[in-house]
Amino acid sequence: MDPVTASLVIQHPQERVFAYLADIANHAGILDHRFVDWHLTREDSIGVGAGARFKIRLPFNRFSYFDVTLVDVESPHRIAYVGRGGKYDRTPMLGEITLRPESGGACRVTWRVETEPGLPSDRLAEAVGGQRGRVRRGLQRGLHRLRAALEDGVEGRRGSTGPVGVAGGPRKPASGFRLGTQPDAGRLD
Repeated sequence: MDPVTASLVIQHPQERVFAYLADIANHAGILDHRFVDWHLTREDSIGVGAGARFKIRLPFNRFSYFDVTLVDVESPHRIAYVGRGGKYDRTPMLGEITLRPESGGACRVTWRVETEPGLPSDRLAEAVGGQRGRVRRGLQRGLHRLRAALEDGVEGRRGSTGPVGVAGGPRKPASGFRLGTQPDAGRLD
């Protein structure tokens, strides 16, 4: 798919918008209308190496899961990510979010996404499904939801999806097990 771009001006400082977008778990709350079933690929969801797996809701798309990982986070100007998805994870995805200051303390957010299907059948599936237009409208709607979340002061919420889970199940801190201590069960005094 050729690059798809969406852009919007948000009436907030660039640093605040960047801080919100640098946490990939927040993307689930603003993109949950098109991207669903979010799972983090590691516990830390902020900065380089943070990633997520999600399903893209598009018609005629049988192989709709994608993984993305943040590969470049230049505060407060740019966030770049790479990923793979589709059938047998053979379709690479590249994305970039750029932020530019505007007059009056506002910030212009530009979100660009592209995929490079490797096989002719994958390119045909993207063309027939009209995915380019749907993804562009989904990104534009996500930017409007980002603006609403920041301007309404609800950036602590994760949208309608609830908190994003970590793939692979609960980790030790989440399970209540404390490192370095032994449970009292079976203790003889």
